[in-house]
Amino acid sequence: MKHTLKYIFSTCLLFSMFLVHSQETTVTKDSLQVKPKAKTKPAVQATKTDSIIVPPKTDRYGLRVGVDLYKLTRGLYDKDYKGIEIVGDFRLTKKYFLAAELGFEDKTTDDDRLNSTATGTYVKGGFDYNLYDNWLDMENVISIGLRGGFSTFSQQLNSYKIYNANPYWGEQPAIVSGQKYDGLTAGWLEVAAGLKAKVFNNVFVGFGVQLKLLVANSKPDGFDNLYIPGFNRTYDGNFGIGFNYTVSYFIPIYKKKVIIPEIKKAAPKK
Repeated sequence: MKHTLKYIFSTCLLFSMFLVHSQETTVTKDSLQVKPKAKTKPAVQATKTDSIIVPPKTDRYGLRVGVDLYKLTRGLYDKDYKGIEIVGDFRLTKKYFLAAELGFEDKTTDDDRLNSTATGTYVKGGFDYNLYDNWLDMENVISIGLRGGFSTFSQQLNSYKIYNANPYWGEQPAIVSGQKYDGLTAGWLEVAAGLKAKVFNNVFVGFGVQLKLLVANSKPDGFDNLYIPGFNRTYDGNFGIGFNYTVSYFIPIYKKKVIIPEIKKAAPKK
């Protein structure tokens, strides 16, 4: 009986030790088991953009009126010249301007063979195109344009010399005439290039150059027009050149707002 109880007790002990060992093995395997990671696509880093809101720009539209300082002051040092020119332009669109000039000139020309005085008025009209892109509220102009000009004037023949092909006895003295020819007209086309810079509030200073082509010209009897008011010196041909130096004042009439698109700025990558 004693041996039987001992055998049963030993058997139960072995069986309990086997159960404990099996539980520890199962827990160890479960704890050491690593689940495979699911395949994931590489993350695409999103680029964050910030919008910069630009305030609207205001363009002013109106009339700019001024005077040609060159013609106005030329009479101070040139006794043979008197003149004045009024210049003006009106802004139609962002780039285009209507432009006009109105003036008066009295110019005495002393040539090799004759001395004459041209006196008259002229008007020029056309347009300018602004080639300059202004920043913010700047209103400067670098322009190229086209004009049509018309002048009504008179010519007075002050004196002339008779051409002598064989001046054996020397040059003949000038003959004083004083004859005046009224009702003369001339028309021309010109390409004008110039700039206007804003120096003070509404005050502009400008400089311009014109290349001219004479298309109509009524001449007095016996000699040619050496000088045409508004066209300048003819140089014995149909081409002329001119320039002006102006100061003008801008009279604003209305305004237009220009909406500038938002500027998108990419944020730095992290």
